[in-house]
Amino acid sequence: MTTHTPNLQTLWPTPILHTTLPDHHDVNADLLDLFARHRDTHPGPQGNVYSSGDDLLQRYDHPALKHLFSFVSRSVFEVAQTVNASAWAALPDLRLQMRVVGAWFQIQNRYGFHDIHTHGNCSWSGVYYVQIDDTAERARHPHLGTRNGITRFYGPNLTLLGGAYQDLGNAYMQQVHHDVQPESGTLIVFPSWLNHKALPYDGQKDRVIVSFNAQVHGQSGNQTAGYGFA
Repeated sequence: MTTHTPNLQTLWPTPILHTTLPDHHDVNADLLDLFARHRDTHPGPQGNVYSSGDDLLQRYDHPALKHLFSFVSRSVFEVAQTVNASAWAALPDLRLQMRVVGAWFQIQNRYGFHDIHTHGNCSWSGVYYVQIDDTAERARHPHLGTRNGITRFYGPNLTLLGGAYQDLGNAYMQQVHHDVQPESGTLIVFPSWLNHKALPYDGQKDRVIVSFNAQVHGQSGNQTAGYGFA
């Protein structure tokens, strides 16, 4: 009698890196000063969200930005190396370069929000929280509560559920979002295709973030396999 051994595979996970800049207090103070001076000299539309251009690294040769993006570079490589380990191992003489193709800051308050979106022209994106009220203070908000100022990520199954059949057999698909409680000094790195949004925020301190887009290239190109049929 032959015994059949089931093989259950859970495929296509979505990697999200959650890490903290060790010496973020001094770095964040310097960033807030830089961003305040930038906003004074580059006033934007009067509203609840202020966004700089995405040329921060070209515009400012600033020690705090250099320190932050050195940490960003290490973090992107950490997550990219983990998820690409098998593909990278098959490539001889692999030498990689990470390039930030856009970096900007955003200031949000008085119910300001950033609606659902993805990022293009990159493989990885990220958000670094420079300043925000602490979690307990935000949760006391009479209307927004624990969702005050959070970042929400939506899984790829979100697009599969519109009008779809639901029973207990596919209940696992109904968990379509993951919420991140922002804290000063925290960096989140995620795939650029992942839908996400910043929920409305109202607090004593402005919600200040730095966002970025990054590409990872091989020094001799990005081809991972030869042409032809396997």
